[in-house]
Amino acid sequence: MAAQRNRSKESKDCSGLVLLCLFFGIPWEAGARQISYSIPEELEKGSFVGNISKDLGLAPRELAERGVRIVSRGRTQLFSLNPRSGSLVTAGRIDREELCAQSARCVVSFNILVEDRVKLFGIEIEVTDINDNAPKFQAENLDVKINENVAAGMRFPLPEAIDPDVGVNSLQSYQLSPNKHFSLRVQSRANGVKYPELVLEHSLDREEEAIHHLVLTASDGGDPLRSGTVLVSVTVFDANDNAPVFTLPEYRVSVPENLPVGTQLLTVTATDRDEGANGEVTYSFRKLPDTQLLKFQLNKYTGEIKISENLDYEETGFYEIEIQAEDGGAYLATAKVLITVEDVNDNSPELTITSLFSPVTEDSPLGTVVALLNVHDLDSEQNGQVTCSILAYLPFKLEKSIDSYYRLVIHRALDREQVSSYNITVTATDGGSPPLSTEAHFMLQVADINDNPPTFSQVSYFTYIPENNARGASIFSVTALDPDSKENAQIIYSLAEDTIQGVPLSSYISINSDTGVLYALRSFDYEQFHELQMQVTASDSGDPPLSSNVSLSLFVLDQNDNAPEILYPALPTDGSTGVELAPRSAEPGYLVTKVVAVDRDSGQNAWLSYRLLKASEPGLFAVGEHTGEVRTARALLDRDALKQSLVVAVQDHGQPPLSATVTLTVAVADSIPQVLADLGSFESPANSETSDLTLYLVVAVAAVSCVFLAFVIVLLAHRLRRWHKSRLLQASGGGLTGVSGSHFVGVDGVRAFLQTYSHEVSLTADSRKSHLIFPQPNYADTLISQESCEKNDPLSLLDDSKFPIEDTPLVPVSFIFIFTFVKKKKIGFYFEVCGMMVESVNAKTLMSRI
Repeated sequence: MAAQRNRSKESKDCSGLVLLCLFFGIPWEAGARQISYSIPEELEKGSFVGNISKDLGLAPRELAERGVRIVSRGRTQLFSLNPRSGSLVTAGRIDREELCAQSARCVVSFNILVEDRVKLFGIEIEVTDINDNAPKFQAENLDVKINENVAAGMRFPLPEAIDPDVGVNSLQSYQLSPNKHFSLRVQSRANGVKYPELVLEHSLDREEEAIHHLVLTASDGGDPLRSGTVLVSVTVFDANDNAPVFTLPEYRVSVPENLPVGTQLLTVTATDRDEGANGEVTYSFRKLPDTQLLKFQLNKYTGEIKISENLDYEETGFYEIEIQAEDGGAYLATAKVLITVEDVNDNSPELTITSLFSPVTEDSPLGTVVALLNVHDLDSEQNGQVTCSILAYLPFKLEKSIDSYYRLVIHRALDREQVSSYNITVTATDGGSPPLSTEAHFMLQVADINDNPPTFSQVSYFTYIPENNARGASIFSVTALDPDSKENAQIIYSLAEDTIQGVPLSSYISINSDTGVLYALRSFDYEQFHELQMQVTASDSGDPPLSSNVSLSLFVLDQNDNAPEILYPALPTDGSTGVELAPRSAEPGYLVTKVVAVDRDSGQNAWLSYRLLKASEPGLFAVGEHTGEVRTARALLDRDALKQSLVVAVQDHGQPPLSATVTLTVAVADSIPQVLADLGSFESPANSETSDLTLYLVVAVAAVSCVFLAFVIVLLAHRLRRWHKSRLLQASGGGLTGVSGSHFVGVDGVRAFLQTYSHEVSLTADSRKSHLIFPQPNYADTLISQESCEKNDPLSLLDDSKFPIEDTPLVPVSFIFIFTFVKKKKIGFYFEVCGMMVESVNAKTLMSRI
């Protein structure tokens, strides 16, 4: 029958209905936190007990969400929760007799924990009896011995039947099969137990009938009615007119529960005044359950009672034993032995961790419950009083909850970075003497929160990398540490956005977001930039993420990766060769020209030295090792060829050293006519048709002569208009101010060399608009003097290294400056006689001819 539930508060005015409510499973509350139900025994597993969700004020689905569960102390769980219906159901078949024996009221108590609120509710379920057991005698056959001289009316006690049920379902009556000698009377003891007595109605005659067979029936009052029978065999003996008599009707003894096995408790004594066999008394247990029968041992001849098994106060604190004394003439006598077991402190407290809320976040507020503990001691009184404690240094404390429950709460702030877990030992100690204790150990993990940013091992970093590094090469590694755990300690590296010379930093450097290794995405050039400044950011993966920055300086080391670059003389783009003039009257040490070179490297990689690699006339010219000046090594002789070819090598001091070469052509002549007269003696390396080149040269000279006058007029007009600009250019320092300084102006040696000639060169973006201005030269520390101008000595002048030099042919005038200038692969000659422009010719034919 399914149990139904109801509140006892709803029926307080109906006190007569309480038993009815309990029988039909209607719950009632004993207090604010007590819920009671009633169910009959022997229900099937899963039978409805009560709507616990409604009684707790929860919806059925909230049972699982709030962690509602049954907590009990070391006992087989008899009930369970049905999370779907929200009801309390049986976890198996419940046998009231097994659970509560013959107690008048059988109540099962346990607690229900609402875990999210850490709230306990006491549950009491009364298990009501049903008539599931029939009365049963201990033996199937019962022998009764009666002396023949027993007078009518004598009573013979018979063993009662045992019915585990209670109330109306228990034993109610006895019936004896019809016979003419015996009747049956039912007696009740002080505890209400009914037992039968066989009453002799008429005297017996052994010779008429020695054995009488009777059937004793025991019946209960249940529905349906159940009964049990025993066959009683009455044997008639010869006369024995005295029965055994015990010295006391009741024997009482109190013993501690820790008595050793074999200890004698007491001795019962019964006497019989008969003689012989009729006077010999033997002792036996008349009524003792099987569980108690194993606890005690009775000497049938002496009446000594000893302990055969250890006593346990917590199991049974009181024993009532009935001893039977029987003489040889079948007379019986009974006496009770009442044994009281005294409690000793022999049980340690039981400590159970009911709930453990692990892990707990390190930012949990003070007072947060982290564990719920239950303590119990099977001992009684002071021996069962239990106190709990933990170590004082722990940031927790124990608080007493309801019943025998303790709460472990946070007492001081937690910090996972200092202590990530706590090995907690809870000690439960009873009040016995000596006290007994029990320890429970459990591990409480502290969950991390993102409260620490990543930190770098250094305030700033710097590293060096040689230029021309391989692309994708690893150049450096940064490391940051985060004391947090899991994703809060997972670090992601990145570079702060920046630009270098207008280019994003990310196109130069990349960083592995997981390892912090930096990679070069480009091959660095020391000549482009010397160092890189960047910010490295380390961010964790927490929510919200925390980060920190560190500066990184990357210094590029110079490598000898640039060969010397010759600024003067520059190689013409059309294959022609520049010509330098050396008068035959030049003395030894005469400055013919100067080779100017620069190296874009730095340090010793840019230290240059000059040497003469090859000369058509060895010993005629020498080159300054550090200046690059080409000077005559001896006086020029008539036998020296007009055309002298020199190969000058320029080498840096890097490892390995790099070098460049330039070929100089020096014309040895005192005048321009001499040069022109001897042009036929030069062999062109590029073209073997000498006659055609000569014709081209003559035609070119004639054409230039025709337009010379017109050119002079136009030149004068332009000079007047640009006079103002020329003044500004002179004021700018006398150098190559119109030329971009990025190629060689920054080199002090080149600037000093060019300034010694005190010439001005003005270049525009369009080379066809470029022009040369030759003011009156400053003769201090230059290659020529006023006397040389009057003697018509030739002079080769130096121009910008980035523009090939045009050759100015010599004409029979007092003095000529010669410059070479590139105009989109067209080479022209400009003539100036002691500072005045007089003629220009196309130099291509002239150079080819030479």
